[in-house]
Order: sequence, then C-alpha cells, then structure tokens
Amino acid sequence: MGDAFVFPGQGSQAVGMGQALAEAYGDARAVFEEVDEALGEKLSAIIWEGPGDALTLTRNAQPALMAVSIAALRALQSETGCDPVKHAVCVAGHSLGEYSALAAAGSLSVADAARLLRVRGEAMQTAVPVGEGAMAALIGLEIDAAREVAEEASSLGACDCANDNAPGQVVVSGARAAVERATEIASDKGARRAVMLPVSAPFHCRLMAPAADRMREALAETALGAPAVPVFQNVAASPESDPDIIRANLIEQVTATVRWRESVAAMRAAGVTRFFETGAGKVLAGLIKRIDRSAGTLPVGEPDDIIAAKSALSV
Repeated sequence: MGDAFVFPGQGSQAVGMGQALAEAYGDARAVFEEVDEALGEKLSAIIWEGPGDALTLTRNAQPALMAVSIAALRALQSETGCDPVKHAVCVAGHSLGEYSALAAAGSLSVADAARLLRVRGEAMQTAVPVGEGAMAALIGLEIDAAREVAEEASSLGACDCANDNAPGQVVVSGARAAVERATEIASDKGARRAVMLPVSAPFHCRLMAPAADRMREALAETALGAPAVPVFQNVAASPESDPDIIRANLIEQVTATVRWRESVAAMRAAGVTRFFETGAGKVLAGLIKRIDRSAGTLPVGEPDDIIAAKSALSV
C-alpha cells in the first residue's frame, strides 16, 4: 500500500481550524508560534478567533492554511514517533498547498513557507484591481471543452482555465466580462451548471503575471532544498525533486492551470493507494473520490483524525 500526503488550498479555511491540534499537541502549537514569529504578527489569533473576513483575506488565508497543515502533520509525527512523509510515495498540494507539501517534505522551512505565502497572497490580491477579475466553476464540462469555452470568451478579455479539479469540474479565471461570457458559452455547450465564484481576485490566469514576477524575486531569495520524497507539482502533474525545477514551477504556478485531476491520476499510477488529506477541511478527499472512486482517503486535521491516521499507518 502506497501513501501520499496531500495539502489543501484556499477555500478550506474556517475560523478555529487547528486550535484543537494546538491544545492537544505541543509540536502542533509550536508551528503556529513559528509562523507568528516569521510574520511578525499573531496570525494564530486570526485563525482561531477570527473575524472570518480577516481570515479569508488572501494574505492571511494562504499562510494560515499552511500553518494548519504542518501543525496536523507534526501532531501525527508526535503521535507515531516518526515522520510518515519520509515513508510515503510522494506529496502534493492544491495551489498554495504545494508550499505546505514542500515544507512537509523538508524542501522549505515553515518560516520561509509562511513568508513566501504572505508575499504570494498580497501579490495575487493586488495584481488585478478589485472588481475587474472573476472566476467561475464550469460543472459538467471536461477540460478540453472548458478550454474551448475560455478561448471563445477571451474575445472580451483574458480568460483561462485556472483549475482542472476533477472530471466535470473546471474553473475559469480572468477579466470579469470574459468570465461572465464564459458561463453563458458553457451553458450553451452543455454544462450542467456555470457558477460565478465569490473570490477576491482571478487566480491562476495570465492576469496574475505581476504576482508571478513578485514570486520570482521572493523565491530567488529563499533557500530551497531537495525534498525527502517527490513532490507532484500543479503545473506539470508529475513528480519533481530538483530544487531549481521546483522553484521555476512555483513561479509558473501563479499564472498556470492547477492540474489536480491529472496529478491525482499520476500519483495513482505511481503506486499511491491512500491519500492523507493533511490540514483543514475535506475538499481534496471529495475531489480525489471523483477522480478515482477506488482511492482511499483519510483526513488529518483534528485530534481524533490523528489517532485514526496513526492506526491506519500501523496496518
């Protein structure tokens, strides 16, 4: 049985996430303290006490979700007495979750991951003026059809496929008028639903080029080592261990499609039979089951999950 540890992205955040872990495990609590110190502020207070709109801000949500993911992993390490990631086939993360995956695999320090995600969140938020960009979920269309929709809608402005999440679930991103037009075209092409998403910026599209430039600068100043296990990166949907290629892929990721469906299929082909969703929520488990119903999934986000995961790892 081959295991993978996977880490959630933006949208999985909730006020109070990770607090029970911090109360139950000193190693988990230390992660939040390390992130607070790296950022020079009490992000943990926003994570645990809110308000919700402050946590949802991209500049806060991105390092917050990474903190919870690594806290959950450290709690599992504390419970098992070993680092289960080193015995896994691979790790992967959805969008910002890729930074969590790299920290989990020892390629990035937690402090550096927090600082990079703060920069990434701020850069992505400011790349496009508020209200000028949008994202929409196209439900019931496969990626090739979604690309045709995006290309046709691009007559009104930038429109790209941002997320290939699962069969029949693709997200498009770009200029608001173009994305709104994409929802109309998608419906005409047979999408079951085409829904505008409540997001603050058009992530993972060409309009994020200024944010990619900012990440190029930030990553050039950050030490990046070889991960303990291969990381399946979003832009390539394939395993990578070379720090230079990992860095280049992280830069490209800001404007490129998150190829989650392909990544999960590739991890399955590499021998992964069980996915530990490490951190807040259960979004990835739902997507993984849509991609491959026979794949096993386990949450690792609450103290009870830690005990269950420990039992599963010992089998």
